[in-house]
Amino acid sequence: MTKAIIFGSNGQDGVFLTRLLESKSIEVIGVSRGASYFQGDVADYNFVNNIIRQHSPDYIFHFAANSSTRHDALFENHQAISTGTVNILESVREHCSKAKVFLSGSALQFRNDGLPIDELAEFQASSPYSFARIHSTYIGRYYRSAFGITVYCGYFFNHDSPLRSERHVNQKIVSAVKRIESGCNEKIELGNIDVQKEFNYAGDIVEAIWILVNQNDIFEVAIGCGLAYSIREWLEYCFQKINKDWKHYILINPDYPVEYKVLVSNPTQLKALGWRPKVSFYELADIMLSSS
Repeated sequence: MTKAIIFGSNGQDGVFLTRLLESKSIEVIGVSRGASYFQGDVADYNFVNNIIRQHSPDYIFHFAANSSTRHDALFENHQAISTGTVNILESVREHCSKAKVFLSGSALQFRNDGLPIDELAEFQASSPYSFARIHSTYIGRYYRSAFGITVYCGYFFNHDSPLRSERHVNQKIVSAVKRIESGCNEKIELGNIDVQKEFNYAGDIVEAIWILVNQNDIFEVAIGCGLAYSIREWLEYCFQKINKDWKHYILINPDYPVEYKVLVSNPTQLKALGWRPKVSFYELADIMLSSS
């Protein structure tokens, strides 16, 4: 039976990928620091080595990370992303060198001039999170070139689902809209609502990952739809669904830090592999608003 290990299986992407793989009758070994099939830390080499040796998987997906770009997440990001990548790839080299390994990358590890970003764009270490992602990519390239290990890297652009926490602005808005519809009169504090980014659906993103790891010509791609919308547009649509004027419920804090003004992908390479998004900006909002 085909096996896959997912490190970070309890996160949004891990949950969606688990559903996809299980629908294809693939045995999933989920690993997380929280409750999961196996509880453990990807930064612990002995743990990683043992689980890879024990299961000898066909696929390994590395999603474990703290998505915060704050400096106080420096060591957590380094351990989960950078050290985790070393632990996984060294264990693969030792025990199952034929396995296919997918490493999560991020749009935030690239220099961003507001133009569409593809997988060939220049890296820029703008935060502890971004330099951990850059480090992970170079580790993957080293193991691919030095040992012939099949290592893929997908550079994720923004994607959401009902599984997002309110730490993410799209879910923060959706959750508040639901409470306001139920009679709450709260105010939502936001930063620059004219920031533009992608609004991909997590289910579409894991489909892209599966397409990527099942071919052997392309090993790094930007994973996104190439369409940018503003947070203002998300606000307008979500409040329109409950027949409310968003301006009555939003407080703009001009001191909120802004990481970028526009963050959008050039998905030409990914689309050449046959991927197309199925869920639109508006359909994503509907999915998140209708979830319980």
